[in-house]
Amino acid sequence: MLLASCASAPARNPLAEWRASPNHDARRARVIVLHHTEMESAQAALHTLQTRNSGGPVSAHYLVGADGRLYQLVPESERAWHAGASRWNGIGDLNSDSIGIEIDNDGASPFPDAQVDSVIALLEDITTRLRIPRHLILAHADIAPTRKRDPSARFPWQRLAEAGFGLWPRAPLAPAPEGFDPWLALRLIGYDLSAPEAARCAFHRRYRGRECRVEGNLLVGAEADPGWLPGDLEILHDLQRQLLAMPQPAP
Repeated sequence: MLLASCASAPARNPLAEWRASPNHDARRARVIVLHHTEMESAQAALHTLQTRNSGGPVSAHYLVGADGRLYQLVPESERAWHAGASRWNGIGDLNSDSIGIEIDNDGASPFPDAQVDSVIALLEDITTRLRIPRHLILAHADIAPTRKRDPSARFPWQRLAEAGFGLWPRAPLAPAPEGFDPWLALRLIGYDLSAPEAARCAFHRRYRGRECRVEGNLLVGAEADPGWLPGDLEILHDLQRQLLAMPQPAP
């Protein structure tokens, strides 16, 4: 009976303060998805993640406060409801295949050093224990480009890459070869091209720090669709080369 009780107990990370949320069910993780809360405080986000918002119940496995404080809401072995309708590299149910990390940020402010340090420490812990490839750290906007923009163009992806997490172009960049197809490279990286302009917007937000807003597959607002920017092809070519050089996972 004791062994059965231990086996059924939820896995809790000792790095984080446990704040249980009922908004989850069974799953397994292959990627990590980063969000920003776009709320006024971590406490307000905790309330939403433990109850419901106007669109229904939502949750995440972790919340990282602006001061770097870590909260765990859902066991890693369970599905948190954070990804919604999303797709990445052919995976259509990201809730079942990901760990969700909410970051306390209003969507316009810089991310404090203590908070980024805490995110990096959490990524180190999760990827090591769950054997998630370290390049598979994604933005919510990457997996749902027609709906989401988090964690915003201000998120320091390069700093994460310097710590060994996420895919990032290497300097110096080499010219893309003649006939290089940026759309094929975007698909190889993992973007869903059913709404290609939205996918390109998400790429620009993450890799060029350029904010944009999409409705459906159309860019709206003051910033019209610029097409491919100077340097985009070189970045995509390098990201593609990095992925092709990685060992293929065992069946």
